[in-house]
Amino acid sequence: MARRPVCLAPPTQSGWQTAAMTAPGPLAGLRVLEFAGLGPVPHAGMVLADLGAHVVRAERPGAVPAAPPGPIDRGRTVVVLDLGDPDGVEAALRLADGADVLLEGYRPGVMERLGLGPDVCLGRNPRLVYGRMTGWGHDGPLAPRAGHDITYLALAGALAAIGPPDGDPVPPLNLVGDYGGGSMLLLVGVLAALVERSASGRGQVVDAAMIDGVTSLLALTYGLLGAGLWTLERGANLIDGGAPFYTTYVCGDGGHVAVGALEERFWLELLAGLGLDPAALPSRDDRASWPLLRARLSAVFATRSRDAWAAAFADVDACVAPVLTLAETAAHPQLGGRDSVTTSGGSAAPGVAPRFSRTPGAAGPPPQQANPATVLADWPL
Repeated sequence: MARRPVCLAPPTQSGWQTAAMTAPGPLAGLRVLEFAGLGPVPHAGMVLADLGAHVVRAERPGAVPAAPPGPIDRGRTVVVLDLGDPDGVEAALRLADGADVLLEGYRPGVMERLGLGPDVCLGRNPRLVYGRMTGWGHDGPLAPRAGHDITYLALAGALAAIGPPDGDPVPPLNLVGDYGGGSMLLLVGVLAALVERSASGRGQVVDAAMIDGVTSLLALTYGLLGAGLWTLERGANLIDGGAPFYTTYVCGDGGHVAVGALEERFWLELLAGLGLDPAALPSRDDRASWPLLRARLSAVFATRSRDAWAAAFADVDACVAPVLTLAETAAHPQLGGRDSVTTSGGSAAPGVAPRFSRTPGAAGPPPQQANPATVLADWPL
């Protein structure tokens, strides 16, 4: 029986080399093989591509994307590989042979069943840094189970601490589990392994799990809890919205401002901007007075619009900021002015972060499809 085709899409006219091999950045020349997935792995691939790495994404035939291609997919060369076919697996192995980094986010055991596990790939390419991203890790009772950002936050104890005191826990988008505890810790591990490889000449497996990453991010909160400075009651702590000087307020037009006046000097600037006399208010160090302080500040913020308050505090160190929507960020002089948010094709997108003095990165073009044979021909082993 004839084998199925390895690649289902021809190269684009612009050519994959233009998108991948001329990218600037501190990681220029680094070759990354990314296996398509959801959540942390594509975000990690975007960051590496932004910083100059040549990222080739392997996608399965007929895969239906969760969303149209967007900023998270930029800067990639895409090859379509049928990993259920020996030819597709062999093409993936050959790409891994010439890669510096491999990124995969499948459930434990999937890559091994495909014949693409770390023992096989490192046996062929001992310098490979094999980055694995899972939710629960590769061992433990939950290792084979499905999960999403919200479930990792729930089990880690983070979700119970986020939300209003009189409401339910609120998921903070997918920023904490997928990206903060997931892709960022995966990137730290991969880059650390590359640094170690420069001395040893050997690659290794980086095992990053979102449940581990979220737990790491809770280091400060665990410390406060152990010191008796954190209560398990939601919305009753210093940095969870419980304090009247670290929360959000509704303005007269229904918009919101965020207040982060943690330090005393910022608190005094805030009160001055609101026209409130500190001597006429109870001490903010007395938690019993927090409801009263919140009520007094709420009444004042309700007298003007969000943008009026933003203008009033624009040149004041009171740590006050308007709560912008995603549609408003690009027009802000701080975000749009320094390209933290860019506009491409009429759509807003995140800029490149972090920034480098000598080898700045750059946001790549939309993903471009190429034939695996074409990629391998210019993918030195």
